[in-house]
Amino acid sequence: MKSNGLDAADIRILAALQQHGQLSKSRLAELVNLSPTPCWARLDRLKAAGYIRGYHADLALDRIASFSHVIVTVSLTHHRKTDFDRFEAKIQALDEVTMCVATGGGMDYVMQVFTHSLTAFQTLMDDLLSADLGIERYMTYITTRRIKSTQPNVAKLIAGGAN
Repeated sequence: MKSNGLDAADIRILAALQQHGQLSKSRLAELVNLSPTPCWARLDRLKAAGYIRGYHADLALDRIASFSHVIVTVSLTHHRKTDFDRFEAKIQALDEVTMCVATGGGMDYVMQVFTHSLTAFQTLMDDLLSADLGIERYMTYITTRRIKSTQPNVAKLIAGGAN
């Protein structure tokens, strides 16, 4: 057992779910080389332990709707916990912001934003700037096409990249 409490079978289950999404009991068991009942028991344990946050479909957004996809870097004026908490609470409430990470270095946050138009994006940014969040500066990067968007290979991460 590894220090995180996961063994090789658990890792195979997580990797299969990550690659294929939600699977039937028999298909998951087949992919991870376990019988269905123990496989399902392990899956229930992994869910209960919080290793699986949910199941999501990878939608072809460009086939569904017209949208603007913008990457935004944000730097706050002050770096107190209350400033970070206020900014993060606001971002949590915005559906348009689909990803936000805190970073070290020159910028405090990197966000991924989806809106129906660039005008809607600018309105969102104007609202953030007028919301007294302490934004000192922000930079925008308009995306032109998606090259790659995947989750990390969980088995490779746990193995330390030795796969």
